[in-house]
This record gives sequence, C-alpha cells and structure tokens, in this order.
Amino acid sequence: FPVTIWKMETLLENRAKYNQIFINCFGIEEDQISAELSYQSIDAWDSVGHMSLIGELEDEFQITMDIDDIIAFSSYDEGVSILKKYDVEI
Repeated sequence: FPVTIWKMETLLENRAKYNQIFINCFGIEEDQISAELSYQSIDAWDSVGHMSLIGELEDEFQITMDIDDIIAFSSYDEGVSILKKYDVEI
C-alpha cells in the first residue's frame, strides 16, 4: 500500500516537472499543454526549442536520450512514452 502512494506522488511530481519544462522552454501557459502540443505546433517549438527541451528534460530527470529518441520526441504525449524507456514515469 505505501509503495502505491509513493508511486502516485512520484508520478504527480514528475508530471509537474515535465509540464514546467514545457512552460519554461516554450513560454506557454499550463492550459496550452495538451495531447495536441507537438513539434512546430507553436512557434517556440522549432529545432532550437526542441534541443532546449531535450536538454532540460535530460538535466531534470538525469538521463541521456539516444539520438533516435530525440528525433522521435515529436509531441507532448510521445515524450511521455519515450521517457518511460528511461524509467521516468510521467
């Protein structure tokens, strides 16, 4: 039982961190974060913004993504799936 509560708290903390990285990198409001948020769907998510996002995620979650995952990280939801490969549950 305590493990389940701890896992829920970790998931909520990771989701909050994940969202904050998008907010900081792209200068958006939290209500702009959705499944539709994707590469080039907003002006700030261009190639430079993309690398900034990846760098922030790697720093926050202490991971190093493979180049294939960096390229495949094309949307908010896809990012959640990719981070799972690095044992980061969002």
